[in-house]
Amino acid sequence: MRYAGSPVFDRQGKVIYWMGVDAEVTELKNTEEALRLSNRELEAFSYSVSHDLRSPLAVIDGFSRAVLQKYGDKMDPESRSYLDRVRARTIEMAQLIEDLLSLARVMRTEIRYETVDLALSARRVIEDCRNRDPQRQVEVDIQEPLVVRGDQRLLVLVLENLIGNAWKFTSKLPVAHISVGSLAGPDRQTVYFIKDDGAGFDMAYSDKLFGTFQRLHAVTDFPGSGVGLATMQSIISRHGGRVWAESKLGQGATFFFVLGNKAS
Repeated sequence: MRYAGSPVFDRQGKVIYWMGVDAEVTELKNTEEALRLSNRELEAFSYSVSHDLRSPLAVIDGFSRAVLQKYGDKMDPESRSYLDRVRARTIEMAQLIEDLLSLARVMRTEIRYETVDLALSARRVIEDCRNRDPQRQVEVDIQEPLVVRGDQRLLVLVLENLIGNAWKFTSKLPVAHISVGSLAGPDRQTVYFIKDDGAGFDMAYSDKLFGTFQRLHAVTDFPGSGVGLATMQSIISRHGGRVWAESKLGQGATFFFVLGNKAS
């Protein structure tokens, strides 16, 4: 049983009686424990399935590559096209498995709080993006300082996902703009944001943003597995925070997040 009570005072400030309630919480505790157990089992299952898919996929890719190397110059264009498609799909599936494993690891990893410089991490992520796409023209503004308390490894994953998306969805612009910074939010919370001027999305579908395998753009326009934002939201939630986005189709997007008290 759980009890709660409050005193009732007269005009002189004396307690005249108490009002209270008691509630049976055994069933609630049992439900919470069952839910925690179910989540752990689901995480273990997801990790196991993703891990076990790697081996057969590697075999498919290996034999496809061997056939192309040995017989590729003897194949007619249509047959070679079929094998090229098989290899392309195995590469996509391999990336999807890696993303699922990353999501499973996030759910299982213990949060270790330390001082994290988000601005420094953001600059490193941008540098990696520039090294991969040296031909891109992207103007980047990173606010200083952006120091928080949180898990260094996991918060870097958040930046990799959000900045990586900003980089990807501005890829069709001759000159793109990305901003990383913070602003004052309600209840004295600091709100962090990553803003771009890229493809954006229709806010009518914003409820799908953070779901696993949910995509708001065709994979032929912007590649991806649809797992990154789900992973990022899980990390923010595990830090006691929340994440949301604002956007207009064709006018860029801004992703916001706040962290919990321990991370502030």
